[in-house]
Amino acid sequence: MKVIYFIIVTLIFTTSSNAQQFVDKAVIEYEVNTNLKKTMSNDSWDEMMKDNLSDLKISYFNYTFSENKSIFKFDRWSPKTRIPKYLKDADEESSWYFDFNTGMMNMQKQIGGTNFVVADSIPKIEWKITNENREIAGYNCRKAVGKIMDDVYVFAFYTDDITISGGPCSINGLPGMILGLTIPRLYTSYIATKVDVAFTNAADIKPVTAKKTYDLKELKTLFEDKLKDWYSYGDDKEEIQRQKNMFLWNAFL
Repeated sequence: MKVIYFIIVTLIFTTSSNAQQFVDKAVIEYEVNTNLKKTMSNDSWDEMMKDNLSDLKISYFNYTFSENKSIFKFDRWSPKTRIPKYLKDADEESSWYFDFNTGMMNMQKQIGGTNFVVADSIPKIEWKITNENREIAGYNCRKAVGKIMDDVYVFAFYTDDITISGGPCSINGLPGMILGLTIPRLYTSYIATKVDVAFTNAADIKPVTAKKTYDLKELKTLFEDKLKDWYSYGDDKEEIQRQKNMFLWNAFL
């Protein structure tokens, strides 16, 4: 009888120790790579600048979350990145705060030297989950394909071991956390390098306060109006439209 009891206890302990461990608070570090030269136009000014830029803009961002709230913001630059300060400012000043309990977000984007703060509902993304899998930062992840801003496709790998339905920037809505993300039309990828579950500082998860805030529709109207002047020169109409599109995609990512 004692032997049977011992076997049962051992099985229960083994099963418990091998059970899936869900993460509901942590700090996730991402390496962000952008092929900056491919985002630039082919006019004489940009062509001259390209010689003084590194091929990739590499930075590190932290996604901090707890109690179904999160903030994604800049941490540091890779020493391999060689770009002028004005190109760094946008990354350093921008942040994304999400409250999944209320369905609201607060996003600060630095554009052209000005910080714009958006307060609106969390955007919905169309997702198609596939059967492809890969491991990222020690977690088994499943691939999903999403569409944002009507015609921009994003490719994500998410894990349901991390319970929050978030991801880099404003990308969200999968049944778990996105640890890998590629946006081909912006020549940018995000890959989680580590997940620190020894999380203690929930005070860092807070929205930006501002005298003036916009909703997404207001900001889009503002930018579309300005784009008429900002991108009104040059003979290559296709390239002008590409630059306009990338500006808007980046502004609302």
